[in-house]
Amino acid sequence: MQRTVGFAVLAAALLVPLAACGDDAAPGGGTSAVKVGLITKFPVDFYDTMVDAVKQYDAAHADVEVIYGQGKSGTDDEGEIAIIENMITQGVKAIAITPSSPNVQGALDKAVKAGIKVVLVDNDIPGWSGKSSVVATDNLAGGKLAGQWLAKQLPPGATIAILQGRLGNPSLDDRVKGLKDGLGGAAKVVAEPATDCDETKGLNAAQDILTANPDVTAIYGACGPPITGALQAVKAAGKKPVVVGFDASPGELKAIEAGDEAASVAQFPAKMGSLGIETAVAAAKGQPVQPTVDTGTEMVTKDNVAKFK
Repeated sequence: MQRTVGFAVLAAALLVPLAACGDDAAPGGGTSAVKVGLITKFPVDFYDTMVDAVKQYDAAHADVEVIYGQGKSGTDDEGEIAIIENMITQGVKAIAITPSSPNVQGALDKAVKAGIKVVLVDNDIPGWSGKSSVVATDNLAGGKLAGQWLAKQLPPGATIAILQGRLGNPSLDDRVKGLKDGLGGAAKVVAEPATDCDETKGLNAAQDILTANPDVTAIYGACGPPITGALQAVKAAGKKPVVVGFDASPGELKAIEAGDEAASVAQFPAKMGSLGIETAVAAAKGQPVQPTVDTGTEMVTKDNVAKFK
């Protein structure tokens, strides 16, 4: 039976969860549907695409019931922890989660202790043994792809500013490490501010960078929102650095098409969502799952942007 998904508010938490409702029984009077949870970081296009893919999966699988939860920001550890604890109470058999940081590990440990399988999506928690699988971009490889592409575009003596995401987030840190590995000695790093993957923080950081380094050759962002903020600062300053992002968000795609942004590393959030929930359901049913699932990356430039829109 197709289920209708609606909003529910957890009063004590900084979050916006979505709860599934409807008949719990499978068609034909069979056993109850497998209840699984999806938790995403915060409401931006990337995670909205992921959620939409899971809703399509949910609608097509009458033997599965998905409940949804979402934090308020990329740093909303408390929100995600509250959602995890709520899903434990609701009796889910598995949770697919894009963890805001390793700080949510304690709550996930409680879930595992309760017999709930946990699949990490988009971000890993390195060293945590409680996960059943990680379904994500190879962020180190994606960063290296950006660095190698940039190295071919930059003149001798180039400089680059890096807009980091949230410091300590393994996936975002890998995007910066990969960028530096791929870039090699092609450019000198002049600034590396953290932005928490926030557009306004990206705007402010870029303004500071352009004030201190008005002739900076390139700007790289470890996630999409700070780059869209940086593009505003670049335009206001009348500068023309080579701007490269990571996410290929709709705003970035428009900027690439317009020639304002040079390139971005595309991830595949719909694929992450569908493979993430499939893996969670399989784990909930006791089926074997792969410890890691790479959902791929691709460099988006003006030459191929049309196929991503």
